[in-house]
Amino acid sequence: MKKTLITLMLPFCALAVNAQTKSKTTTTKKTTTTVKKAPSAVVFKSTLDSASYAFGNTMASSMKNDGLNSLNYELLVKGLKDAFGNATPLIAKEQSQIAINNLFKNVSKQKHAPTLAAGKAFLEKNKKEAGVQVTPSGLQYQVITRGTGIKPKATDTVLVNYRGTLISGKQFDSSYDRKEPLSLPLNGVITGWTEGLQLMQTGSKYKFFIPYNLAYGERGAGEDIPPYSTLIFEIELLKVNGK
Repeated sequence: MKKTLITLMLPFCALAVNAQTKSKTTTTKKTTTTVKKAPSAVVFKSTLDSASYAFGNTMASSMKNDGLNSLNYELLVKGLKDAFGNATPLIAKEQSQIAINNLFKNVSKQKHAPTLAAGKAFLEKNKKEAGVQVTPSGLQYQVITRGTGIKPKATDTVLVNYRGTLISGKQFDSSYDRKEPLSLPLNGVITGWTEGLQLMQTGSKYKFFIPYNLAYGERGAGEDIPPYSTLIFEIELLKVNGK
């Protein structure tokens, strides 16, 4: 009797389940899954096609090496089209160069932020050291030996011995190592040197702590002096104008 009752109830259970399913279907939104199509392979049909791609890739690789990671591609393409189509540029040539320079200046500053911060912290601490003096420009110096000769002017040529290091202590140049003093026009060197040597009398030896903006600035100098580097120089003033 139990089997018969269960058997008779099965169709009704099925109908009830179907009814519930239909009811849910009418109230529940269907979800669809969009299958992304794989990008089709690029086909270069001519030398112009391959060269066009090469131009874009080469330029981007070069800019990326300089620290630039993205551009407004829509405006980049518009700039290319306007130039090739002889359309009037949206930005004048002078303004264009300023915009490019400012962009790379900001990129470089972000890239070398640790060097900039380290130099600033070093100078802040160093100016409190005994014997260190600071000029209005921010140049710091320390007298090691004070000479008795004449002071040079910015238009003079001087003969010096020197040693240059980064704040890490890494040496990047030394006339002592070459065993040959250097003769140079005082108005043809970095600002820190031009200012600093005019404080010295012939026969003096000073130590200078030069902020990046009085040294090689945001560009640096070669592989040895990174952008935004604070520099340290020991300088002996041997002669002024050959005397």
